Order: sequence, then structure tokens, then C-alpha cells
Amino acid sequence: MAIREIKILGDPVLREPAVEVAEVDEGVRALVEDMLETMYHAEGIGLAAPQVGISSRVIVVDLRDSDEEDMGPLALINPRVVESGKKKDKAPEGCLSIPGMEEIVERPDTVTIEGLDPDGDPVSMEVSGLLSRALQHEIDHLDGVLFIDRLSPLKRRMALKKWQKSRAEEVAS
Repeated sequence: MAIREIKILGDPVLREPAVEVAEVDEGVRALVEDMLETMYHAEGIGLAAPQVGISSRVIVVDLRDSDEEDMGPLALINPRVVESGKKKDKAPEGCLSIPGMEEIVERPDTVTIEGLDPDGDPVSMEVSGLLSRALQHEIDHLDGVLFIDRLSPLKRRMALKKWQKSRAEEVAS
């Protein structure tokens, strides 16, 4: 296992659709382990392979420190949202690839997700709440979409300007 570098906004890999995993093998399982270790090290609750520079449709999520039910780490290969509930939910989101930024994002409260587990077995789950939000956020990464893309154009410009200013101040100090 290894901690990998998390790519930051501006890196092209974050804007490219990730490649479907053809076969779940030891390499994919090793990537999952590295992603979990990287996510825990960064104190996040989710991570997608493009965030560590790998264009593969692999995500990990672990809500262990949240108020949600503790189900342990979850890894999905080739995940996709197959159904979205009608009810919407607004809540703050952040991203390890845009450190220090948090904005309110609206998403479906309930979604049905299908994919493969790290053994290559099919998985289908209907999820809601924070788990739904985290999975949607990470699946967005696989499509080259960041949470800021779900903000209004004005709110997005303001958030990016504020983030760029804080990054410039970090570099200066």
C-alpha cells in the first residue's frame, strides 16, 4: 500500500472521463488499497482514481467518522447511477482536489448505484443521505465533473476566485 499524490484543480486528469475497467485483477485491488490509504491520510470520505492521476473508473468511500451508519470502506469499480430519486437535497460539499473550498450543492437524495466490488462481483444498492451524496460526487469525478460544476455560474466564479486567492496566499507564505 502507498499514499499517492492527490491531483489538484487544474490538473487535466480531473476533467477527462475515466476509462472503464476491463478486468478486476490484482492491479485494481492494489489501486483500491492505495486509494483507501490516501483518502484516510488526507482525512477524506471519498476518492476517485482520477484524483490520484489514474484514468480508471474506480472509487472508494468510507463514512466511518460521520453520523451516518458505519458500513466500513466501500470500493466500486465501473460504478454508475442507474436511477435517481425525485427528492432533492442541498448540503455542503468539499473535495480533496479543491482543498479548503466548501459549497452547498443540490443532488438527488436517493440514488441506485450499480458496479462491481473488488472481487469483480456485481453490486447494486439504493442509497440515501450522505452515502448517496458521496457516491454521486465520486462518480462525477469519473466523468470529469467537479462539484463546482454543479454551482450556478455566478457562485462558481465567486468560489473559484476566493479559492485561487487563498492558494496564492498559501504559496506566498
